[in-house]
Amino acid sequence: ETGSEDIDILPNGLAFISSGLKYPGLKSFAPDKPGEIFLMDLNEDHPRAVELRISRGFDLASFNPHGISTYVD
Repeated sequence: ETGSEDIDILPNGLAFISSGLKYPGLKSFAPDKPGEIFLMDLNEDHPRAVELRISRGFDLASFNPHGISTYVD
């Protein structure tokens, strides 16, 4: 609903998507909704983005993701 801000695709086909960026001067379609991270398995026949749950204790109300990157060890 609020669009994606960035995507990072792992070699195994899993894609992490950040969404919900709120930036001064940029129109927000959901100003009261916190940011989100989605996971999409690009190996599936009909991939769909699934919202990842964020751990308790994280300040979700102020989560405003700008970009995303992964580290593979």
